[in-house]
Amino acid sequence: MELKDVAVLITGGGSGLGEATARAMAAKGAKIGVIDQNKENAEKVAAEVKGIALHADVTSEEQIKVAIAKAEAAHGVARVLMNCAGIGGSQRIVGRDGVYPLEKFARIINVNLIGTFNCLRLFAERLVTIEPVGEERGVIINTASVAAYEGQIGQIAYSASKGGVVGLTLPAARDLASQKIRVNTIAPGLFFTPLLMGLNEEARKSLGAQVPHPSRLGDAKEYGALAVHIVENAMLNGETIRLDGAIRMAPR
Repeated sequence: MELKDVAVLITGGGSGLGEATARAMAAKGAKIGVIDQNKENAEKVAAEVKGIALHADVTSEEQIKVAIAKAEAAHGVARVLMNCAGIGGSQRIVGRDGVYPLEKFARIINVNLIGTFNCLRLFAERLVTIEPVGEERGVIINTASVAAYEGQIGQIAYSASKGGVVGLTLPAARDLASQKIRVNTIAPGLFFTPLLMGLNEEARKSLGAQVPHPSRLGDAKEYGALAVHIVENAMLNGETIRLDGAIRMAPR
């Protein structure tokens, strides 16, 4: 699918991987809807890519429905959904602070996994009502993580949530194949995003050195470039693509 003049929705589009994807797709001529809980970030990125800012929580059915409707009023029905919204969190099951709080585990699963599915289903519900363009109707791209495969100590909730995203990718692609909607997932490794920006330069270099090649943290632009390629390559479907410089995470 060509991105020129196509309406795109990007959750978590106000920063990090989502922001980079918004810029990459806007450069291809796409009309961008930036969905983010941070209203200020959403408005900033939307203004810079000449898109629309949509303040919404991915876990809310009502808020995402409103965001989809607002974006449609501005750009027409979206044919591309980028699920980039997500949260982190690290804690051992039993540690110095006691047992892992169930509400913390549930929160991470709710945002990263259930929020992804919430946006996917509501986007697809609207998309199936319009005609395909050529051989396809639209594209959904989710965001997982290498932690889905090699979760480190303290990452049990994050890894479980991202493993769930990987797990839903193929059945979602199969479910929506008859509607000519493709579903893929990107599993990034160590990228320089807000999740790592709290680290000092020495710590970031140490993390980057763990990557076999290139030995550095990933640039969010590289994620955006892959997202563009997935949209444009009609044979990519039902796949989770690791974008990680060949890293395989150690236990800690």
